[in-house]
Amino acid sequence: MIIQPKIWGFICTTAHPLGCERNVRDQIERARQRVATGGGGPRNVLVIGASTGYGLAARITAAFGYGAATLGVFLEKPASATRTASAGWYNSAAVHQYAAHAGLACVSINADAFAAATRACAIDAIQRQLGSQVDLVIYSLAAPLRRLPDGSTARTALKPIDATFIAKTIDTDRDAVTELTVPPASDTEIRDTLAVMGGENWASWLSTLADSGVLAENATTVAYSYIGPEITWPIYWHGTIGRAKQHLEATARELRAQHAARGLRAHVAIMKSAVTQASAAIPAMPLYLSVMQRILRTRKLDEDCLAQQQRLFRDFLYRADGQAPPADAHDRWRLDDRELRADVQQACLELWPQLTTQNLRELTDYAHYQREFLQLFGFARSDVDYQEDVELRRDFACLRCD
Repeated sequence: MIIQPKIWGFICTTAHPLGCERNVRDQIERARQRVATGGGGPRNVLVIGASTGYGLAARITAAFGYGAATLGVFLEKPASATRTASAGWYNSAAVHQYAAHAGLACVSINADAFAAATRACAIDAIQRQLGSQVDLVIYSLAAPLRRLPDGSTARTALKPIDATFIAKTIDTDRDAVTELTVPPASDTEIRDTLAVMGGENWASWLSTLADSGVLAENATTVAYSYIGPEITWPIYWHGTIGRAKQHLEATARELRAQHAARGLRAHVAIMKSAVTQASAAIPAMPLYLSVMQRILRTRKLDEDCLAQQQRLFRDFLYRADGQAPPADAHDRWRLDDRELRADVQQACLELWPQLTTQNLRELTDYAHYQREFLQLFGFARSDVDYQEDVELRRDFACLRCD
């Protein structure tokens, strides 16, 4: 089939298998160029949310930068006779392909990360296929919904709390700067977002791993979060997602206390903004990213997901100097320091009021944002001929927990 991007707002419903494979290949090559020396490293890594964005980059860094065995958990769609697989499926297939060539243990579970059956499947995989306890657990789950034990469904809501949010955004269907109005979340939407994006599921994973004897002594677990600048606070940090992220931070403190006897390190890492499938869905974020990327690149401060993960592993998780990693007053690991630097944010604030449809491409990196968004799905690569027929199916040994 000849595969072209089909985009609806912030969703691309197709993915290109060769383009996705080359995206993964490029990240692996970069990870191999900076193979870790000193500071130790992980041996067996569980990544919950391992198929795209920061979770995928973490898995690649652990495997190809540190030589770790990895177990990835995700929920992705394989291809059918007439439909491409999801980008995360193709990404994971590529990780397996390159890990096999490198002789690295690589196991994946395609199942609901909120389900008890999936945790049980992961424990079995750790015991049977990794053959040793996990010493690093990464929680990088950005989910639109969660099926609760009572059979109901909680859905993530990207809304402000207590006040209507009005701000500039990009209508990506028309490439136009428009005004966005989002009403405040209901109590139910706040509660549901907390259930999906808060720390409850993270804590369930750690408790299950520990109780089953597959969590190593002195292991580390880290969950990824985002705070962002004041421009996005009303819809993000002060909104429903922010409430859930604050619960994630409280969960880290609870995990450290609960598992103190086994020496567990539990932390939240605050990452920088990046073009991901999750960030594209956040109101006003595409416009903010278009501005921020230009400012960071101009100052040579920009980092993509892989660069952020390499810095996280090098400067926080496995420091060669043996020192405790730096943390802020809330004990968070801050990798958003370059984005939130005073001069960077001041430049963003000065530019923001000037933005219009007419000057969007002149004053921002919107064209680069569009290209990065397409590349998430394997498109917009100069080394892929998108007029050639390609095989839709890219199957690999992926466990299910039916």
